[in-house]
Amino acid sequence: MSQAPEEQVLVVPRALFEAIGVFEGIQTVGLEAALGQLLDPVNHFFIDRAGAEKDPAYKQLIPYCIFRCGDRILHYTRGKSGGENRLHSKISVGVGGHINPVDTDGGKTGPVAYHAAVSREIDEELDLRQDHSHRIIALLNDDSNLVGQVHLGIVHLIDLLTEEVTSREDALSDLGFANLAELKGPWFGRLETWSQFCIRHLAAGVPR
Repeated sequence: MSQAPEEQVLVVPRALFEAIGVFEGIQTVGLEAALGQLLDPVNHFFIDRAGAEKDPAYKQLIPYCIFRCGDRILHYTRGKSGGENRLHSKISVGVGGHINPVDTDGGKTGPVAYHAAVSREIDEELDLRQDHSHRIIALLNDDSNLVGQVHLGIVHLIDLLTEEVTSREDALSDLGFANLAELKGPWFGRLETWSQFCIRHLAAGVPR
């Protein structure tokens, strides 16, 4: 029996991240210039995910999409069927995942391939019964733990008109909306670290 092919994920060298400017948490300064370098096909490439997860010489680019309806934020609990064992049972406000070679189908490259990946991830994970568009509001980095050391988040904000959203995957369980005050207060300690950074940023005020 032939072995299933190893998943390939998009990465940038850590050296590029360091050249752009190392930071911890949320970064909004110089966002356009940083994205220009990260999404330039000259600067990124695909490698085996198994190796990338263990090698901090690379940063896997991860779209991290936050859905907001008024002052309420979509959240879910990461189930065991999710791809990242180290985050199971954590509450997350970010929907997204790895960028794979399938996102380059039709000759797509650079930002076009990246945004195709964002749309694919949203469609795979959520049933949205309304029109939506996403805008990038920040970069996200957390080198304080093993998961964060090998990932770099690109934070998207999607403003919704209604809370008519359901999950398409078991990995997104207990899907619902909560006020920022709840997420920043009683639930904060249960959030994965990337979500903690994002909730602090949203609580400080992000223009609509």
